[in-house]
Amino acid sequence: MSTPAEPDIEVRTVADDEFTDWIRAVNVGFLRPPTVSDQYARALRANSDLDRVQGAFDGGRCVATFRSFAQELTTVGGAALPVSAVSGVTVTPTHRRRGLLTRMMAAELAAARERGEVASTLIAAEYPIYGRYGYGPAAHITEWEIDTARAGLDPRWAAPADGGSVELVDLADAAKLGVEVFERFRPTRAGAISRDRRWWDLATGAARRDEPWTEPFFAVYRTADGEPAGFVRYRADDKWSDAKLPENTATVADLIALTPEAERALWHYLCSIDWIRKVRTGRRAPDDLLPLLLPNPRAARIVTHSDYLWLRLLDVVWVLEARTYAAEGAVVLEVVDPAGLAAGRFLLEAGEGGARCAPTTRSAELTLDVKELASLYLGDESAERLLALGRVAEERAGAATRADELFRTAGRPWCPDMF
Repeated sequence: MSTPAEPDIEVRTVADDEFTDWIRAVNVGFLRPPTVSDQYARALRANSDLDRVQGAFDGGRCVATFRSFAQELTTVGGAALPVSAVSGVTVTPTHRRRGLLTRMMAAELAAARERGEVASTLIAAEYPIYGRYGYGPAAHITEWEIDTARAGLDPRWAAPADGGSVELVDLADAAKLGVEVFERFRPTRAGAISRDRRWWDLATGAARRDEPWTEPFFAVYRTADGEPAGFVRYRADDKWSDAKLPENTATVADLIALTPEAERALWHYLCSIDWIRKVRTGRRAPDDLLPLLLPNPRAARIVTHSDYLWLRLLDVVWVLEARTYAAEGAVVLEVVDPAGLAAGRFLLEAGEGGARCAPTTRSAELTLDVKELASLYLGDESAERLLALGRVAEERAGAATRADELFRTAGRPWCPDMF
C-alpha cells in the first residue's frame, strides 16, 4: 500500500517552461541518460497537450511524471473507441511509495471521463501496479525467433503464388504506403490502436528521439493488380562467425498484412534474405499464423510471451454496446469498482440487431471487478477461467459459461504498438 504523499509535494499539470525538466524526469525514471536535446523537447512538446501532462514537484524539482493523449482502440466488430492512452509514467527513485502515482492516476481518470473517453489504455512495465487502479490485461503478445535454415522454405525467393510481389521502398514512400495499409488493417483487429503523424515520423526517421537511430528496411507486398496489401519494417545486424561466415539476424519492427497471402509472402521474403540466419518477429498476436505458415513450425521458437495492452473501462454501457458478440443472449453483470468510476449492475443483451446495455435492478448473475471485465472485453480471457481462479463470482449457476458464449471471439486481440 502506498503511504499518503507529503503535502509539500505538489501534483499538477506542467507549465510550458517546465516541459524539458519534465522530460528529464521521465528519462531518470526510465533509467535513461537525463540529457534532453532541444530538438526532441520541441518535437514532443508540439505533440503534447499540457492539460494532459502531470508532474509531481518537490521544492520545484519534478519527481514524478504522467502523460496521456487521445487514442482510438478497435473493439470486437471494428468500432473505434475513444480512449485515453497513458504513457510516460515514472516516479523518481527517491520519491517512491509516497502516493504520487495514485494522485496522478485519480486526476487522469476523472478527467478522461469528463472528456468523454470511455476507457483508458497503457502498456504496463510491471504487472502488479495497475490492477490497483482498475486496469486489466486485455491483449497479449508473443515473439518468435525463426531459424531460417530449419524453416523448410525454398531459400530461392520467387514471386508469391497468388501473383503478388514484394518490393523494397524508400523511407520517403514508406509512410504513405504504411498509413494506407495500416488504416485498412486497423478496423479488422480488436486491440489495434491509432497511429498519429508523429508515430510515422519516428518510424521512418523524419523525427528522432534522443537515442541512436538506424535506418530500417521497408518492404511492401502488392497484390497482382498492384494494390498494397502489407508491409514490413525491419533492421539487420552485422554478425560474422569465427570462420567469417554471416550469422545475421533480421529483427522485425512492424509487419502488417491485410490477407493471409500477404502475410505468407512477407515472412517468406524475410526468411529468404541472403546472410540472414535468424528472424526475430517482433510483437505478434499469440494466435498468429506465423508458425504454421512454415513447413517446419518448430523452426520458430517462442522467445517472449507476455501481457501487453492493459485496459481500464470508464463507461461500461458505452463500451459493451460498442462491440459485437458471438451469440444471442443476456447476462446481468455486477461490476465492482473501488474508485466508483464504472461500478454498477448492468443488463447486457446481445442480439442480431446489435447489443444493448443498461443499468438494471435485476439480480446479479456474475459479479466481477472492473479489471476482470477489462480482461474479458476484447476476448482475450475466459469467464470460466476467472471463475476457477476465484476472480469472478457466479451468483447464478452457468452465468460464466453464458458470458463466455457472448464474449468469445474467433481470434485473440492484438496491439502491435508500444506507446
